[in-house]
Amino acid sequence: MIAFTPEARQQVSDLRQYYEERDRPAAIRGLSDALEAAWKRIVANPAAGLAAPRPYPALASRGRAWIKSGRYWIAYSTTDTPVIVGVFYDAADIPNRV
Repeated sequence: MIAFTPEARQQVSDLRQYYEERDRPAAIRGLSDALEAAWKRIVANPAAGLAAPRPYPALASRGRAWIKSGRYWIAYSTTDTPVIVGVFYDAADIPNRV
């Protein structure tokens, strides 16, 4: 499995907690499925990511790529060993959370 930065790990934990507190098991499964699908896509082709989420082109940053997986935007490093650096719900105010 791909590694997560501490910040990305915290984002996933916060999302899970949010869903648990609201008794939303389908959302928890959706998050897990999205992370697994993202991991598979990144491992298969790390260069396939976008420079930034389509709605936020200003978030482009050297050494970082983004993919949409399920209802989430996932940011990852494009180093030799990719690392997930951010996980954001697609309706979140991503520019103010990066």
